[in-house]
Amino acid sequence: MDVERPDSVVKVLLDARVLVITRHQLRAEDCERLNRLGSIKMTLLLTYSGIEDRRIEPYPSEVAAASLRLATAVRPRRYRTIFYWRPLVPGLNDTDEHLSRAAELSRHADATVFTGLFYRDEIAAYYQAAGLPEPYAGTARRKVVPETLERRVLEALADRAQLFRKTSCAVSYVHGLPDYNGHYGVRELCDICPVGQIRRCSEAHQVPTAEQLTALASSVPDGDGLEVLDITDRAAVVAGLPHEQPRYFLQHALAFQIHDVRHPHLSRRHGRADIGWTERAAS
Repeated sequence: MDVERPDSVVKVLLDARVLVITRHQLRAEDCERLNRLGSIKMTLLLTYSGIEDRRIEPYPSEVAAASLRLATAVRPRRYRTIFYWRPLVPGLNDTDEHLSRAAELSRHADATVFTGLFYRDEIAAYYQAAGLPEPYAGTARRKVVPETLERRVLEALADRAQLFRKTSCAVSYVHGLPDYNGHYGVRELCDICPVGQIRRCSEAHQVPTAEQLTALASSVPDGDGLEVLDITDRAAVVAGLPHEQPRYFLQHALAFQIHDVRHPHLSRRHGRADIGWTERAAS
């Protein structure tokens, strides 16, 4: 952005994407205020799990469901709404009744995203301390979405919602923009996307060079050690970054997938844990 040119400042403001992730109770006046924010691309992600056990989900999902219906019913509106269906956990909120209820709620949103549970050590410790049955035998760095659960979700919402596996894909879709995370490179993620959105992402997809990656990384803290190991149409595989923040910056700035070699992505479960999957072939 050129700060000496007011028009460039305005362009950045008009392009700014603001995500509000909430399960809060919205009121009509809240929606009115949000609708007056005309200089940003506002997305409301209403988090809903449908888990009835208050030891696990103390805040009732019915509140988020009501807020979703209210927010989406506003006409006309500048902001967009997403039914943020998470976390899906086998044995807690995956019955046919749960899936049917979620399918109905998905009709009250501009798009739907589903994802699983970050079953990390802290969550496992809480389950154990509370005497709750653990959903998985072990913990994982990534979200857990078992293969059979994903299949049931896709079947339950088939032809009933604009459904996405990735948050950035849904956020971009509802504003008519290509995905800012460049998930188009990981083609198997796109098999449920609307045809028009696939075309939009395809047209925007550009593979960066190693020189571009290195130069961009050197401009941010802790990015100097970047080593580019491989670049394909799918993603760039890198090493030398001490934490996730430089990688996130590169991915958003280039709208292209940047994968840390220490954490390989496996075919058909991009960004997901191995738990509940049988295939282990690397992507």
